[in-house]
Amino acid sequence: MRMRSTHFVLFFLLFCQKGITQDSRPARLKVFIDCHNGCDMNYIRTEINIVDFLLDRVAADVHVLITDQNTGSGGDRYQLIFYGQNQFALMRDTIYFDNDANNTDFEERELLVKYLKLGLTPYITKTKMAKAISIQMKTDEAAKENKKDSLAGKQKDPWNYWVYRTEFFGNISTEEAIKDFNYNGNLSANRVTENDKLGFELSAGKNKTTFEYEDSAGASQKSISRNDRFEFSHHLVKGIDHHWSWGYETILSRNTRSNNKMNAILRTGVEYNIFPYKMSNTKYFTIAYIVDIRRNTYFDSTLYDKTNETLTGHGIETNLTLNQKWGTAEFGTEYHSYFHDWKFFKLQANLILDIRITGGFSIFFYTAAELIRDQLYLSKKGASFEDVLTRRRELASGYRFETHFGLTYRFGSKLNNFVNPRFGN
Repeated sequence: MRMRSTHFVLFFLLFCQKGITQDSRPARLKVFIDCHNGCDMNYIRTEINIVDFLLDRVAADVHVLITDQNTGSGGDRYQLIFYGQNQFALMRDTIYFDNDANNTDFEERELLVKYLKLGLTPYITKTKMAKAISIQMKTDEAAKENKKDSLAGKQKDPWNYWVYRTEFFGNISTEEAIKDFNYNGNLSANRVTENDKLGFELSAGKNKTTFEYEDSAGASQKSISRNDRFEFSHHLVKGIDHHWSWGYETILSRNTRSNNKMNAILRTGVEYNIFPYKMSNTKYFTIAYIVDIRRNTYFDSTLYDKTNETLTGHGIETNLTLNQKWGTAEFGTEYHSYFHDWKFFKLQANLILDIRITGGFSIFFYTAAELIRDQLYLSKKGASFEDVLTRRRELASGYRFETHFGLTYRFGSKLNNFVNPRFGN
């Protein structure tokens, strides 16, 4: 009896040992890509085909949150956060990379896939698809020389971080009865460093719209609407520490639609960020207090019989942005009033929500509301029917409201690995 028991114990230990030595790694990694600003998923699925891309973040082994912010050179600073889930719950990593402003969309998506591969590699090595990974860690002589120079010291920028941009654009739209011509141009110079922002911008535009119609008597009529605008602005922002900043902005503008013959504005204020500025890619909550002085000269007398006036005022602005695994949330408010009479004010708020509730169920909501009590510049003579029809003149309004919303629910297959470009999308 004792011998038989001994044999049973040995058999049981050998069976357990055999189970332990078996490969218990998952066959393939399950990945959910959360790209807030849009990514070329067809390209990603084509270039990374040793993982399963899911449409359900809860069922995924890795949730990849991809966000980006504009850099001073006009490019983008990408942030990729890899959240391990399920058996990878203890693994988390963050990768940053910069996309040059002159890169094409093709080059940008190549960079994104490159760093996406780097971030996924530690997870894939714990699956049976680790054998499909090929790693290359060599470079050519030119790249070695560049690396040597960078190690010797920080490379000096011959442009001293200044970025210049010129732009001209327009549109021409013609029908038998309506002709519309629109021309615009911009010229800017900006210098952005870690703590400072300095910029100049000049923009101008012209619009001409012609309407041809028959009046009630059958006579042919023609109405021509013209608008032009001009604006020059300059701003300086200085960082004080990881939470505080101060700055000023000057604006010189002209706009026929708003009855502004010449408008000069000086704004200055301070801003406090609840979170350190370095965390702005994932969470950003600022509160700013701004005072301003403006000198207005009008084309026509205003509702208050003014052809020119000097106004002083102040305002408070808040901005909250969250980019998280559950989705995105943006909320901003702005209040401004004039010191001489606080009944002339403007209050506005906007909210954007894009939230995944669970699995394939998500909601989208956008709303913007504005309470308008500061249209001191409106022309006394009012707007004609043609002005209203063509929006040639800004109209008196006490409020503005806009909203968009939607629900999305997806069910069925959670896999999303196939690419099929036939007949487009």
